[in-house]
Amino acid sequence: MSIAKMIQLHPDVGDDFNEPLATAARHAMWCALMCTSCADACLAEDMDMRQCIRTCLDCADVSTAASRLMVRRTGQDIGMLRVQMEACIRACELCAEECGRHDHEHCKLCATMCRECLEDCRKALPTVQ
Repeated sequence: MSIAKMIQLHPDVGDDFNEPLATAARHAMWCALMCTSCADACLAEDMDMRQCIRTCLDCADVSTAASRLMVRRTGQDIGMLRVQMEACIRACELCAEECGRHDHEHCKLCATMCRECLEDCRKALPTVQ
């Protein structure tokens, strides 16, 4: 089942379905999971990964909040949604940068996911009006 289908079924959506926003919501949800997993893997590393763990967990929290706001269609607060999407973009930038400093495969994968998420959020942001 897809989140896009769920959004399309909402009574307030009708012909106003926003595909870029649905894609961004899906990627933000996946990004939160990847960042959480990366933080957990960082805990098992034999080196001090505290900053990476913190950055990944912060990004996971921001991405989770963004994904949840993106799928809510009743009584939309466009200003709140836009601010949260901008926060998600910035959190993903910071996390990709931090994870990019490490040679661990889990960090590389997390950085890639963060870059994908921020690009999808950037594409969707102009469609939110």
